[in-house]
Amino acid sequence: MAKLKDWWGEARANKFFWRGLALAVVIVVADQASKMWIVHGIELPRLGKIEISGVFDLSYVENRGASFGMLHGMRWPLALISIGVSLGLAWWLGRLKRPIAAIGVGLIIGGALGNLYDRLAYGYVVDFLDFSGLMFPWVFNIADAAINVGIAFLLLDAWRTGQAEKASEKPAEKQAP
Repeated sequence: MAKLKDWWGEARANKFFWRGLALAVVIVVADQASKMWIVHGIELPRLGKIEISGVFDLSYVENRGASFGMLHGMRWPLALISIGVSLGLAWWLGRLKRPIAAIGVGLIIGGALGNLYDRLAYGYVVDFLDFSGLMFPWVFNIADAAINVGIAFLLLDAWRTGQAEKASEKPAEKQAP
């Protein structure tokens, strides 16, 4: 319990924690609003597909698996994984002091929670963004995009952190024999 209290004190004072959480909320709201529009506004489940251009279409898919349909039919294990990942990332976010990493974590948490809501409420995740005209075979949603962009931000942060550490290392001095 003391560890949680210490973490909360540190997280509460961390501006990147609050910014990351705010970004997560924005992603969840945008993801759920877009899915509501797709399902109830333009009734894409009834239409199946709306051709927009040679590159992009709106295609209704009920994804009962994880990313790109993997682990099909594992609703509850996937929900538990989403909750665990989100809690773990929130713990990390409370201690992060690097803005790029905080953005990445906020995007991933928001994406995970956006898809978690679908999984719990419907038993599947609503996907509708179809870039098959670019030879990209998967249909996805805003939450999926946020997760992938969040991972890219974390990779960028890791690269930048590694570059900064390399730059700060002093070359070993040669010693006389």
